[in-house]
Amino acid sequence: MHALTTAVDPDVILTHALGTLRIALEYLGTVAFAISGAVAASRRRMDLVGAVVLASLVAVGGGTMRDLLLRQDVFWIENPALVMVAIATALAIAPFARRRDLGALARHRIVEYSDAAGLAIFVVIGTGIALDVGASPVAAMIVGVANGVGGGILRDLFAAQVPEVFWNGQLYATAALGGAFTSWALWAAGAPAELVFWVPLLVILALRTLSLKRGWGVPSVAVVQKRELQTESHA
Repeated sequence: MHALTTAVDPDVILTHALGTLRIALEYLGTVAFAISGAVAASRRRMDLVGAVVLASLVAVGGGTMRDLLLRQDVFWIENPALVMVAIATALAIAPFARRRDLGALARHRIVEYSDAAGLAIFVVIGTGIALDVGASPVAAMIVGVANGVGGGILRDLFAAQVPEVFWNGQLYATAALGGAFTSWALWAAGAPAELVFWVPLLVILALRTLSLKRGWGVPSVAVVQKRELQTESHA
């Protein structure tokens, strides 16, 4: 029994555990992003097909951009499991939208916080994948940010509005970039894999939470234009 115990490599166990955790978080992030897509569809008064399409776009759009930028096979072509999760999430949210029960989600900012979780997860995963395939530091950070915000950009474009990441003044793309930079810095410093994974994720969550709770953000180019866009988005 002792020989069997000592024969197990702790690094192998850690790698397997991190791989399992990453898969679990991918599903969690997919659900989180799909919720924001389904809610956006309800706000634009789309039908069920529209809700499913928007939920799917925001859930897998960033990962699709990542794979195309890295010239890899698009992840959901061979394994559409995450697409199916996004569709199921949209179908689950639809009854609440029909009964106009989304006010509870808005009051507790569930959509914003779930979106923050999805952002953090996919930025870290995207940056890590880019570094693993040999991308340069700048390219890896760009890919990580695209993985995190790409789905939301597609969602807003298909909802016929300017992507919110470009005008709302919150720490969103900035938080994603901060997390991607932290991920690269820890990776370059040879930090343990668990730190390279968790620290950037927590950095993104902290920045998004501070932006939501305390109004931290980036300067707006034109306040009048920003207000006009906000009015359009709620029309």
